Amino acid sequence: MRIVLVGPPGAGKGTQAAYLAKNLAIPHISTGDLFRANISQGTPLGVEAKSYMDAGNLVPDSVTIGMAEDRMEQADAVEGFLLDGFPRNLAQAEALDTYLQGKGLKLDAVLDLEVPEDEVVKRIAGRRICRKDSSHVFHVTYNQPETEGVCDACGGELYQREDDREDTVRKRLEVYHAETEPIIDFYRAQGLVATISALGKVAEVTERAMSALGGDA
Repeated sequence: MRIVLVGPPGAGKGTQAAYLAKNLAIPHISTGDLFRANISQGTPLGVEAKSYMDAGNLVPDSVTIGMAEDRMEQADAVEGFLLDGFPRNLAQAEALDTYLQGKGLKLDAVLDLEVPEDEVVKRIAGRRICRKDSSHVFHVTYNQPETEGVCDACGGELYQREDDREDTVRKRLEVYHAETEPIIDFYRAQGLVATISALGKVAEVTERAMSALGGDA
């Protein structure tokens, strides 16, 4: 299957993508991983992307599209893939359609993870990260540490990242509504969109997603 996963920040796309890709036996292709891999390997696209990032500029769509197309060419993606974070705007969605049509392929589904805006803010603004080990993540509501402000695992100080502050989260949501949300209508016109609630336990959301795709979790 060839699937695009969309949803606002805080919808749990990364978590769901990992579970869905495993259940469907297809690679999970995320924009973040693409950038990290290309930059660390020093590919021409990675070097170009880094030059924009180092200058504090946005990476052009052409670079992101190039990275995604290179990844979709790899052997493990021949039979299908799950795209997470790409396409993020209409230009990228149109480029993906053109690429797939050139290969005689098409998308099978676009999963739209739906979360109320207030819940997104609550999820992200409530996160607290350990200064000693950023893999230790807590939440003021959903995953409280035993001692407020202290990491259970290593005793490090817990803090709120700038990206997780409420005003920043709301700005990220504005960008999502302006740039990424239009691709949902673009794909809905093609009959590809399945909108599912991303509220509840991870397993419940995965079950809804698999059901929408016609399979079992």
